[in-house]
Amino acid sequence: MTVPRSVADHRQAVAELLTGATNNNGHRRLPLLEALGKALAVDVYAPLSLPPFANSQMDGFAVRSADIPDDGAELWVAAPVPAGAAPAPLKAGFAAPIMTGAMIPDGADAVVPIEKATPNSFPEATAKDAVVDVPAVAPGTYVRNAGSDIEKGALALAAGSLLGPAQLGLLAALGLATVEVRESLRVLLVTTGDEVVEPGEELTAGKIYDSNGTLLEASMRQAGLDVVRAGISDDDPASLLTVLHRYTRKTDSPVDLIVTTGGVSKGAYEVVRQAMSGHAVDFLPVAMQPGGPQGLGTFNDVPFLGFPGNPVSCLVSFEMFLRPALSQVVGHPAPRLVRKAVLAEPLTSPDGKHQVRRGTVGGDGVLRMEGGAGSHLVHALARANALVQIPIGVTELAAGAEVEVWML
Repeated sequence: MTVPRSVADHRQAVAELLTGATNNNGHRRLPLLEALGKALAVDVYAPLSLPPFANSQMDGFAVRSADIPDDGAELWVAAPVPAGAAPAPLKAGFAAPIMTGAMIPDGADAVVPIEKATPNSFPEATAKDAVVDVPAVAPGTYVRNAGSDIEKGALALAAGSLLGPAQLGLLAALGLATVEVRESLRVLLVTTGDEVVEPGEELTAGKIYDSNGTLLEASMRQAGLDVVRAGISDDDPASLLTVLHRYTRKTDSPVDLIVTTGGVSKGAYEVVRQAMSGHAVDFLPVAMQPGGPQGLGTFNDVPFLGFPGNPVSCLVSFEMFLRPALSQVVGHPAPRLVRKAVLAEPLTSPDGKHQVRRGTVGGDGVLRMEGGAGSHLVHALARANALVQIPIGVTELAAGAEVEVWML
């Protein structure tokens, strides 16, 4: 009897499988906004310092601190320094009205906030021989020094960084309009089963609509994958093999990964298991519910993952194995937010299995389960905002117990 593999071991096996898929993955240069959610392909070094020049942190008066004794001083008011201007050097005995973000004039080394000056307002532009009383100030006060955020030549972002809004904002601040990203993995997604028909077609006796294709393609696209759909393959192994050969032997747009759903259990008509006979694909149990039966290996040298056919099982398989492996190997998508929640009700879990349930975490941090443990409960899955993780060895939990959840 095959000993079930742990969830952690199978996730690592998927990550190792994907490593081969990404070794030859190309790069391409994209405009910043088109790179959102993708992984940086190369290290990016700052082409300039941020800020590029010393600037004021406040609206106030740029001063030479040495001009001001401990009890303050009255200084002549120099020409104002608006943001975006290149000011003249500041003469001794003068204070220059300065706006937030404006360049500190040569000679100035501090800023006195306008509310600490007397008068606490800037003089009219037409005013002549205006003066201002300012208190003593230490050098560097309210001055953002050049390079205080990042120095020119320093590493700004490391290769593999996930490009979210903050990262793209940094690149824009550095003056970069484009960025080199890793090409998305191209995934062939095949759903299987004589009983499955496409949504929108006539539903005859014994048939069900295919939800797995939509469920997984949406999940994959959200994770940054380029998905190729081959339609629904029937339960004839030869038909499935024809589809797989067609896409894995293409030279113009080859796929980097194959994912199938259904046909991986030990039943009599498990089409994926039958089709993979003689290929380097293993079918093994994982100590997880739902999603225990899993397929993993290569087909025509292309990494292959076989997920179970029940909708919740295939989604849980993606979330527990493929998505985290992508985060580990490719650098995106970002890992799911992991947090703790308090059970609103008691629950049980089978011995010897890591159970993944669906639930909704409210604003109060209380977790309410959605549906039971069944792998067919798509409606319950649609209501949930979290995957509830119940590890091996935990068979009962009381209401009020704390559990780990992955937020969807």
